[in-house]
Amino acid sequence: MESLRMIEEWPVTTAAAVVVRADGSVAGTHGPARHRFALASVTKPLAAYAALLAVEEGAIELDEPAGPEGSTVRHLLAHASGLAFDEHRAMARPGDRRLYSNTGFEVLGDHIAKVTDIPFPSYLRQAVLEPLGMADTELDGSPAKDAVSTLADLTRFAAELLAPRLLAPQTLARATEVAFPGLRGVLPGYGNQSPNDWGLGVEIRGGKSPHWTGATSSARTFGHFGQAGTFLWVDPEAGAACVALADRSFGPWAVDAWPPFTDAVLAELRG
Repeated sequence: MESLRMIEEWPVTTAAAVVVRADGSVAGTHGPARHRFALASVTKPLAAYAALLAVEEGAIELDEPAGPEGSTVRHLLAHASGLAFDEHRAMARPGDRRLYSNTGFEVLGDHIAKVTDIPFPSYLRQAVLEPLGMADTELDGSPAKDAVSTLADLTRFAAELLAPRLLAPQTLARATEVAFPGLRGVLPGYGNQSPNDWGLGVEIRGGKSPHWTGATSSARTFGHFGQAGTFLWVDPEAGAACVALADRSFGPWAVDAWPPFTDAVLAELRG
């Protein structure tokens, strides 16, 4: 895909990108496949996938208590627990506001580790990484932000998000619907959004503006971006997913570069 060559114009040292079709085939790739990049918050969809597998296995339930009083696993996954961004402090009642929270994912990881008696990085590896053949992906630290991975590995994860085989399709479908509809909140890097729609571990495009995906991305698009200069989106209406990884922290360059890149990818897919 010629649109992927746009990453050569990004003000970064190393970048890589891939587009995956709904059938799991690769529509195009550009850049090093095995270079390891820090994922930052693109770690969250991986952690959320492990949590959803724990739900399917019966280890946890979405509506069981977890986090501050009144909060559940579902609240933690949907950034609706009321926990602060990076400290164990409640700033709102669960379900009142969409407060983007690394702490919430760390509490979730601790909750799963306690229930299963397996450290969360090991649980993620056993439940998600090994079954998908993501041998170059590793979590060493926070389930909110500390994974490293490669384009090759995230190609496998993108294919899983398009056509799940680890999760039941209905589980993923529910996870990519809006959880706690109507909540307002700040989308990091893009300001206040009302509503600020999220599913379980993934952000949902909806009608947000401004946004890191494209002007032509469907409202059903879901995914995540990371402060390390990374993103992963899935557009069900386009029947495709895109991963882009870079070695420069998110900033104005990404705000300017990512939306036209996504629009170019979608235009090429649509012919």
